[in-house]
Amino acid sequence: MKLLFLIGSAAVGKMTVGQELMKITDLRLFHNHMTIEPIIEIFGYYNPPAINRLREVIFEEFARSDNYGMIFTYMWAFDQQSDWDYIEHVKNIFKPCNTEFYYAELVASQETRLCRNVTENRLKNKASKRDIGFSNQRLKADDAKYRLESLEGEIPFENYIKIDNSDLAPDIAAKMIKDRFGL
Repeated sequence: MKLLFLIGSAAVGKMTVGQELMKITDLRLFHNHMTIEPIIEIFGYYNPPAINRLREVIFEEFARSDNYGMIFTYMWAFDQQSDWDYIEHVKNIFKPCNTEFYYAELVASQETRLCRNVTENRLKNKASKRDIGFSNQRLKADDAKYRLESLEGEIPFENYIKIDNSDLAPDIAAKMIKDRFGL
């Protein structure tokens, strides 16, 4: 089995690149809002414990499946040990399945990401982003509060690629990832 962590700041294009990557590989996409949005809809608010429990079930069941692999999108705050620990936790769920792990980091300027924050595909798949003013404010606040782009040499993993996708179409970024890792 293969597990690709598709990481990057808010609105960098993780879900969209993941959708394109799923089209050209046998990987299945699990973007982080697939658990966030239903929980917000059910509870009426963001409920991290429920989101995390739901993700756990999906990871555990997927790890036991015969699927080729998964793309999991994640906004990784590199200055937060808890995020490093979470990645290791997810990996530990998949390790018994002899899983190969891959890491693709997407980066783009805040200006580019603010433009992407209002795209039709994003708003269709992420109801919580439809309040554009609040969503833009959250994006800027997260950028100010966390370090959401890795430093040179910080990612110690063998199967890692960093792509500035500011001027790349999602299908081109997806092909770069597919080709780099032979997916």
